[in-house]
Amino acid sequence: MQTTTIEPKVREITTGLRFPEGPVAMPDGTIILVEIARQTLTRVMPDGKQHVIAKLGGGPNGAAMGPDGKIYVTNNGGFNWIERPDGRIFPGTQPDDYRGGSIQVVDPETGKFETLYESCDGRRLNGPNDLVFDDAGGFWFTDLGKTRERDNDRGAVYYAKADGSKIEEKIFPLERPNGCGLSPDEKTLYVVETPTARCWSFELQAPGEIKSANGPYRGEKGRVVAGLGGYQMFDSLAVDSAGHVCVATLITGAVSDIWPDGSRVDQYKLPDPMVTNVCFGGDGLRTAYATLSMTGKLVSFEWPRPGHKLKHLNRK
Repeated sequence: MQTTTIEPKVREITTGLRFPEGPVAMPDGTIILVEIARQTLTRVMPDGKQHVIAKLGGGPNGAAMGPDGKIYVTNNGGFNWIERPDGRIFPGTQPDDYRGGSIQVVDPETGKFETLYESCDGRRLNGPNDLVFDDAGGFWFTDLGKTRERDNDRGAVYYAKADGSKIEEKIFPLERPNGCGLSPDEKTLYVVETPTARCWSFELQAPGEIKSANGPYRGEKGRVVAGLGGYQMFDSLAVDSAGHVCVATLITGAVSDIWPDGSRVDQYKLPDPMVTNVCFGGDGLRTAYATLSMTGKLVSFEWPRPGHKLKHLNRK
């Protein structure tokens, strides 16, 4: 596997965010994102000004526009936060006031929200992290789980309907599954694991249905597209129009551009060791927006290809 490091020209859009993630580039040029430590869904204006849409509690972690014009949020239930002397923060263990994870639905205009899912088949959601909608009106989401002082949860991937009528566990177990995304033709689901820095692909036979069901373990249902060596971790991801898997990469502080066949990875280095998420917007979807969570920034840089047009954003 060929790996190349690229240092793009970075534009800072705003700062002072409290561990931002889950950016959604809206058609009006604003960016809606979550601030996990502030427990909010926040809108960032093109001039960098911030407007809190809703205070959601727990730990809002990922966000996506749904078929009803509302923002769907994966809420991980919160963290004990570790703060360095210079003010930088990063997530720690499960907090004392933890009540479980959930999927929330937020009206971006009024800020009103409701809880859509808290459990599946009698098991509560532990730490929902990222989500992606398909053309059928359903969404895939990861549950990374929670970490305690001496143990942590096993992760899973779910598929659910946006109207609250159905939720199913589809992949179990995974090692802290984080980002998830769909190929442009929606025939492949991509899921990355945080500690292993592995990008998995799962072939789909229909919306919400993985083609292979040979056994209970991930290796029997999917394949590893790429895995990074050294001390690196994967966070959330986006897929571009060419089917490249674009993964926010921790420790290295980069967006890793993974070729669909896994033959090559380009890493776009950014000025923060905790690059946690990426999305595409701007003219022709050629602008990559990334959350730099430890320093609380939202930045942008040019991407070599157009991003993939996400469902339900009503772009022209």
